[in-house]
Amino acid sequence: MKFSKVPEATIRRLSTYAHHLEVLEENGEVVVSSANLAQACGVNAAQVRKDLAYFGEFGIRGVGYYIKDLADNIKTILGLNREWRVAIIGIGNLGASLLLYKEFFKNNYKIVAAFDINPAEVAGRVSERTGKPVEILNPDQLKEVAKDRRIDIAMITTPASEAQKVADLIAQTTIRGVLNFTPAQIQMPKGFEVKNYFFTAVLDTVAYLLKWKRR
Repeated sequence: MKFSKVPEATIRRLSTYAHHLEVLEENGEVVVSSANLAQACGVNAAQVRKDLAYFGEFGIRGVGYYIKDLADNIKTILGLNREWRVAIIGIGNLGASLLLYKEFFKNNYKIVAAFDINPAEVAGRVSERTGKPVEILNPDQLKEVAKDRRIDIAMITTPASEAQKVADLIAQTTIRGVLNFTPAQIQMPKGFEVKNYFFTAVLDTVAYLLKWKRR
């Protein structure tokens, strides 16, 4: 099923609902009301009901939502009922942190390859931090490795000046999802899902909100 007109903000909130439902399930809870789910996720109950209504009817009037059923449904909607195979391209400070900090990739995301233009040097540096050998590949191998390891999503963590070159390499592979962590606005052919996430833009948003809230 494809819900092409669902707002992106709704998808982000569904992810938040899913994470909270997991916590409730781990705590042995069985049912949750829209009001309680909303309060835990920083929205209102009407928003929760509206977000879920895009995909069907999940609650029972006077009872609420059965936590496990709702969590399973949201995971299916988000595509989290399967494994997504991820590559990191550019193993500098950010790329290395993502590669090493496995908490970023719990649940259904698995890092299956890492690439850098200085693979031997970077592999040695990262291996020192982990205490065990780490495989770092040259971006020239991306097309072959993407096919062999069935990579779904590429994360670009290179310097901004290299981002478009990497995007051009990705465009020649079987990869179709791209998460760009650089400030460069990359261009990709049709058929690719590209999201830009540069963390200082998020900080700028917080700074803006703080500034105007104080007035």
